[in-house]
Amino acid sequence: MRRKKLLIISHTQHYKDKNNQVVGWGATINEVNFLADYWEEVVHIGCLYHSEAPKSSLPYIKTNIRFVPIPPYGGITVWSKIGVLFKIPIIINRVVTNVKDATEIQLRLPTSMGLFLLPLFSFFLPRKYTFWVKYAGNWQQQNPPLSYRIQRWWLKKNIAKCKVTINGFWDNQPKNCLSFENPCLSEQDISRGKEIANTKSFHLPFTFCFVGRLNEAKGVPEIIEALKHIPLSKINKVHFVGDGKNLEKYKQLSSFLGDKVNFHGFLESGRVHQLLADSHFFLLPSKSEGFPKVIAEACCYGTIPIVSNVGSISHYINNQNGYLVETDLFSNVLCSVVTENETLLKNISSKGTNVAELFTFENYKSKLENTVF
Repeated sequence: MRRKKLLIISHTQHYKDKNNQVVGWGATINEVNFLADYWEEVVHIGCLYHSEAPKSSLPYIKTNIRFVPIPPYGGITVWSKIGVLFKIPIIINRVVTNVKDATEIQLRLPTSMGLFLLPLFSFFLPRKYTFWVKYAGNWQQQNPPLSYRIQRWWLKKNIAKCKVTINGFWDNQPKNCLSFENPCLSEQDISRGKEIANTKSFHLPFTFCFVGRLNEAKGVPEIIEALKHIPLSKINKVHFVGDGKNLEKYKQLSSFLGDKVNFHGFLESGRVHQLLADSHFFLLPSKSEGFPKVIAEACCYGTIPIVSNVGSISHYINNQNGYLVETDLFSNVLCSVVTENETLLKNISSKGTNVAELFTFENYKSKLENTVF
């Protein structure tokens, strides 16, 4: 028996494609499409941008999903930050209008609108529904932006009287804060991934893959610098999936790789999975993370993660199923890894597939039923 109405409120970026169809950030849209099988109606309130949709965008494929647009907000300029004040009434109106008849409501944080939506749900809206917050950021971030700090404090104190799903398992974790794996894989992905992982061999030369925004925070400069210290004969291909304002700069810096490096831009999910399946190592020396789903996607295909020890990454990745490194030691570790024997690498690869099984949509639904609802 399906539940009645799920309302999701997020800052997920949506666009209109060339056919005037609404599309959105692929990872979130996949999740919404899955959840729609278990509700009669799903309403997703999210930001609508009037620009070209990136290739990673996907459409809603279930007829019981309704998208409600809100204006984009935020930015780096003073005016853009002040401008959000004029958008607050529009956002609140869209939320209040669509709360009617909702049986479950999910608010996805952290985001600037959490500063006024948390008080709205805490004090002003009658609670005739199950309300939960999905906190997708780094729950233990040491120096978060002020708005994130306020939202995290609000949730830790349970002022909103709701369950909060977070990345990782932490000391002194409040009872209302539940450790959850953000879903990104289907049972079919797991089955296909195991087949690929079982046949993957770790012979030189190796293929490397990065997926994410191309910027310093994600560790792209560290990856390029580390690759300089590896003989070209040991490198088959290097895939960079994603985009950013420093794209041309990174292309220049990696020119020593010649035709061995590919900058793909944003790609649709299926193509990302194929590149991960074709790779031996996934590289992410990031400065700050919650838990990037793409690590689980890499593990699904037996691709060994070489990732930084930040956020909750260490709660899933260790030196048995990958390489957990400090960012300043990334180059040393990568140079060492490519000299390891095939048997050791194969063993690490096979253990990584166990991590992937935690991040299925089916596991996510089961945990929601058993702990949130």
